[in-house]
Order: sequence, then structure tokens, then C-alpha cells
Amino acid sequence: MRKKLAYCLATVLGVGYCPVASGTAGSLVTIPLAWCLAFYYGVVGITIGAMLAFFVGTAATKEVLKYTKHDPSIVVIDELAGQLLSFGLVANQLIGRTDFGAILIYLLGFGLFRLFDITKPQPAKWADSQVLNAWGVMLDDIFAGIYAAAVLWMINLVFVL
Repeated sequence: MRKKLAYCLATVLGVGYCPVASGTAGSLVTIPLAWCLAFYYGVVGITIGAMLAFFVGTAATKEVLKYTKHDPSIVVIDELAGQLLSFGLVANQLIGRTDFGAILIYLLGFGLFRLFDITKPQPAKWADSQVLNAWGVMLDDIFAGIYAAAVLWMINLVFVL
């Protein structure tokens, strides 16, 4: 049962089994969750959601790694944690919003997170290649989320979305 629960959580209810671009799929299914958390709770909701995903993801990934190679593509809870984090610095501006500016923020946050998750600028690359355990699987996406959050915050500061 422990193995099944770990796979269920690590794959975000099976999203990780998407045959093409499972990481993108994991990020994409996070957007409705990010919207709910930011809409109702702002930065507190996003932060708690990202932290919960990180710690649950680390535990689930640790179990999954007993049966797979390092950072298997089916594990997408790391994308969920990082994608949530990418909205952390603008979350309070998303409270109660459904306008075009809010939609644009979610689209930009999604794109920026995917960009940084794929390109893995340091220290994300270090975490991905040198920390060969569940922490490494999760950390590279956390770094990508932090980069995306910073750039999204700057874009929002300049263009007031």
C-alpha cells in the first residue's frame, strides 16, 4: 500500500504517466490549484501549498526511487511544488481576480517556470545532477520556481498586470 500511495502522490494522481511532456502536464494541472490558492488565500495559500507539495513530494519520491532511476519522468509532484512557488511573489495581487491581467500572470508564470525547469540555470543544474536523491529531484524545480517568481514579479512591477 505504501508503494501505491507514493506513486499516486509522486505522479500527481497519474498525470506523470502522460506519454509526452509529463513535466509540462504536471505544471499545467497545477494552474487550477494555483488559481484556487491565490484567489482565496494569496501568498499564504501558495506558500503552504508549495511547502506541502515539497515535503509530501520528497517523501513520495524517496519511496518511488527505490524502484526507478534518478528523477524518473513519471514523478511530477516536483513540478507541482515549483509551479506553485512561481506565483508566490504575485499571489496577493491575484486574490479575487479573474480578469485578463490575472490570466496573463498565470500564463506567464507557467511559461517562465517551464523555461527555467527545462534550462536549469545554476543552482538548479547542480541539484539535478549532483543531489542524486529525492531532495535533488524536488530542489531543481524549487529553484526553477524561485527564478520564475522573481522574473514574474519584475514583469508585473513594470507592466502592472
